[in-house]
Amino acid sequence: MDVKDAKKLIRLARESIKTQFENKEPFVDEDIKTKFAKPQGIFTTLNTYKDHQLRGCIGFVEARYPLWLGVIYTARLAAFKDPRFEPLRKEELDNIVIELSILSIPKRITPDQKHICIGKDGLIVKYGNITGLLLPQVATEYNMDWETFLQHTCLKAGLPKDCYKNPHVEVYSFSAEVYKELSPDGEVIKEESSSCGT
Repeated sequence: MDVKDAKKLIRLARESIKTQFENKEPFVDEDIKTKFAKPQGIFTTLNTYKDHQLRGCIGFVEARYPLWLGVIYTARLAAFKDPRFEPLRKEELDNIVIELSILSIPKRITPDQKHICIGKDGLIVKYGNITGLLLPQVATEYNMDWETFLQHTCLKAGLPKDCYKNPHVEVYSFSAEVYKELSPDGEVIKEESSSCGT
């Protein structure tokens, strides 16, 4: 995907939140429905502008919906249903920047340094019905090494930080194309990911 296409999706995310305040459905151009018809995993992250504090982040790991529809759902969920935050207020929308993470299909890995590339890989830990997920950019933003990143993914699931050492815990990695606004409804850039050796 190029930045131009990503900007269309980020605009759709913003429009989805705006129309929710009005109890309306966003208008979606047929071109967007056609171009982004393929189901993909997607997370929408809302951050405050300019201090870049998390304001909401929800998504689907599985390729559950066409990408355009996933953007609508996750934008609204991040704005209004993230249990860590109060629902977004209408007056806040102009001070929010939107970030989209488009996910690859997760693959099961051995949880060690060799199989985790900081800045490129996101992580999922699964234990029965319990799941924790952290996006690739979290490790970069908080300057984590591979082990700290694993520990925080365990904690995100509500499990002990060394849960990944338990043979019954499954660990998966995935990559993400990350696009974000530099200012509310402003320029969109692609976040470059790290390249690790094979």
